[in-house]
Amino acid sequence: MEITWYGHSCFRLSERGLATVVTDPYDNKQVGYEPLKLKADIVTISHDTPGHNHVAAIKGDTHVIDGPGEFEIGGVFIMGIQTNGHIKKNDGELRNTLYLFDFNGISILHLGDLNRVPTQAEVEDFGPINVALIPVGDGGGLNANKAVEIISLLEPNIVIPMHYATPATIATPKKLETLDKFLKEMGIINPEILPSLKIPNAAALPEETKVVVLDYQKNS
Repeated sequence: MEITWYGHSCFRLSERGLATVVTDPYDNKQVGYEPLKLKADIVTISHDTPGHNHVAAIKGDTHVIDGPGEFEIGGVFIMGIQTNGHIKKNDGELRNTLYLFDFNGISILHLGDLNRVPTQAEVEDFGPINVALIPVGDGGGLNANKAVEIISLLEPNIVIPMHYATPATIATPKKLETLDKFLKEMGIINPEILPSLKIPNAAALPEETKVVVLDYQKNS
């Protein structure tokens, strides 16, 4: 399968013969980057803000998933898990949904704008995580310290950071931090930077947790 990052929290997850997923499409006028020009069979929305819910930017006969539940579409299994993002729930607080995808036995967890460390019981409910897409730049999501703590709990094979400031982002009310702090917390000096991550099968996954930095791609 292939994972491609288009900036912010937006990824395309694709596998030959299976449905294509786009996560958290953004309004580029709100967060920066170029306007999205993607096609997808499935679009997932973690929470209802312009940086994560711009479904109109995605072309195709798409199935939109914007909340918790279990789904099977085009051979892809998806579990949405609701979280309020804080230890104490607040009726006025913006809802966040995590999404766990299964592509032929490869599990991918998209944490959306989660900004608290889940409990051990919650982590156990996820099951084994092969690839974790984790916000690391604060700005409403996890900061670097909390991201590192979650990684130690999840113990994924691969970590892909998201939701951080890049040269393509624009100023927002909740300022994002750059990737540097997260890399420092992880003890990484020269990260591997790829245009996309290709995983041929589960046997190709690393045994020890590996951080892979994706370069955001221009839309086509």
